[in-house]
Amino acid sequence: MTFKIGQRVSGRVTGIQPYGAFVSLGGHRQGLIHISECHCGYVKDIHDYLKVNQEVNVVVLDIDEFTGKISLSLRCLERLDTETVPSEHQRHHYWTNHRVAIGFKPIADRLAGWKAEATQRLNDQQTAR
Repeated sequence: MTFKIGQRVSGRVTGIQPYGAFVSLGGHRQGLIHISECHCGYVKDIHDYLKVNQEVNVVVLDIDEFTGKISLSLRCLERLDTETVPSEHQRHHYWTNHRVAIGFKPIADRLAGWKAEATQRLNDQQTAR
């Protein structure tokens, strides 16, 4: 089977080291879930999230074309799953204060001054020539 970056695949955890977990992807292909890709947030012990022989769904992060090593992620699936399901506590953040309805008034108030300043600069450039 050929793999592509971003592809969702399933596999079985075959071994766990302090830095990550090895996942069999079928055939003779194997990938690594780095400890930083196990879970969103700090992971103190990878054993809290993965066990040997556990079936996992992962996303292919990278494929080294020279060595054939495949980098995998569980964290990407967590992020994708939480982004599609809105949280009841999620709030919208605005760049401006939605209680103050000034609209484009500050721009309109300054427009005449900006035009006069630009016109003056153009006139100064033409007289300098």
